[in-house]
Amino acid sequence: MPFNDHIMQELNVLNLFNLSTTQEGIKVHSSAKPELISATERLFDKGLITQKDGGYLTPLGHDAAESSQTLLTILTTESRL
Repeated sequence: MPFNDHIMQELNVLNLFNLSTTQEGIKVHSSAKPELISATERLFDKGLITQKDGGYLTPLGHDAAESSQTLLTILTTESRL
């Protein structure tokens, strides 16, 4: 199953989180792009973040963000083969 636009937007939000600390969250303001606001709300509804407008990662959200950020690193690193 390919990534649809909603999944891509959610992955982009997960990539905003700093995984090196649990003390740092994000805040999506009402002036943000509508698709960013919607993606953040969907992540909240899925139990991946603590607030509808961002907040902190839940334990499941941390796992998802870590996977997303790892995948992005793998796909953007040039192959040495």
